[in-house]
Amino acid sequence: MFPDEQAAMEWLECNIWPDGRACPRCANKYTCTSKHPNMPYYCSECRKRFSVRINTVMESSNIRYRDWAVTTYLMATRPKGISSVQLAKDLGISQSAAWFLLHRLRESWRSLAGPDLAMAGPVEVDEVYLGGREKNKHADKKGRTKKTAVVVGIKDRETGAIRAVPVPETTGARLVGFVESNIAKGARVFTDENRAYNDLENHHTVNHCDGEYIRREVVHINGTGFVPGPGEARVRRDVPPYVDPKHLHRYVNEFSGRPSGKAAGVAERMNGIVRNLAGKRLTYRQQLAAGNALCGRL
Repeated sequence: MFPDEQAAMEWLECNIWPDGRACPRCANKYTCTSKHPNMPYYCSECRKRFSVRINTVMESSNIRYRDWAVTTYLMATRPKGISSVQLAKDLGISQSAAWFLLHRLRESWRSLAGPDLAMAGPVEVDEVYLGGREKNKHADKKGRTKKTAVVVGIKDRETGAIRAVPVPETTGARLVGFVESNIAKGARVFTDENRAYNDLENHHTVNHCDGEYIRREVVHINGTGFVPGPGEARVRRDVPPYVDPKHLHRYVNEFSGRPSGKAAGVAERMNGIVRNLAGKRLTYRQQLAAGNALCGRL
C-alpha cells in the first residue's frame, strides 16, 4: 500500500479530505498546487501554503508520511498493541519520536468507540487497578514506581462499544456519576458486588467473592474486559501497568476504541483512525501540559 512517500501522502489526503482537497485554515476548496517542497498546495482565499499535515496531529512533525501510514497499520492489526521501543526499531527512528507518534495517533482512538450518545443498555460496568501492589514489587522498586491507578469502564452489550476513563478513587459518587452520565435512563446495569454501585437504578450484581461469575446466563460482567482472569489480563496487556498516570487516558482511549474497530476490516479501521486525526492538534508541550493538568484533577 505504501511503497513510497507519495503513495502514503495520497492515502492520508483521501481520508482527511474525503470531499476533495480543501484549505485546513479557511475550508476554501479553490486551491492549487505549489512548488514548495513541504507545502505542496496554495489557498487563494487566505493566501497561504498548506499540506495534509496542517490542522492535524501531524502538523509541525518531521516524521515521514510513510511512517505515519505504517504505524497506523501496525496499531490497527496488532491486538496486543505496539511499544515505542519496538516501533522505533521497525521504522528506524528514535524511541522518543516513536513514543510521541503513538500518542498522537491514540488521540483518534476514542472516536472509534462511537458517538458520545447515551448507551441504551444493557451495560456492564467494572473497574481495574493498574500498577501492582507495593508488597509485590521488587525491593529496589518499592516506593519508587508509580502508584496504583484505577480505570473504570462501561460496555454496551448491544453495540459492543466500550467507554473507559481513569478515576482518582472508587467512591460511590465518582463511579455512579460516571455510569449515569453515559447510559440512558432506565437502562439495565450489571456490576460486581462493589457497594459503590448500589445507588444505580435497574441494577443487577454478581458476587465474585463467592465465585459467582454468571447467573441465569444474563447477569454477568464478563464482557467488560475488567473481570479477573483472561479479561483483566487483556486490559493489563493493552494498558501497561507502569504507564505514567498523566498519559494513562490515551492508552485507555486506545483500549476503548480497539474492540469497536474489530467489526470492520483492516483497511476500514485504518481509514477511521486517520479520518479522526483531522481537527486535532497536539504538540509535545501541549501533551505534557494536558497530562499534568489531568494529574492535578485526579
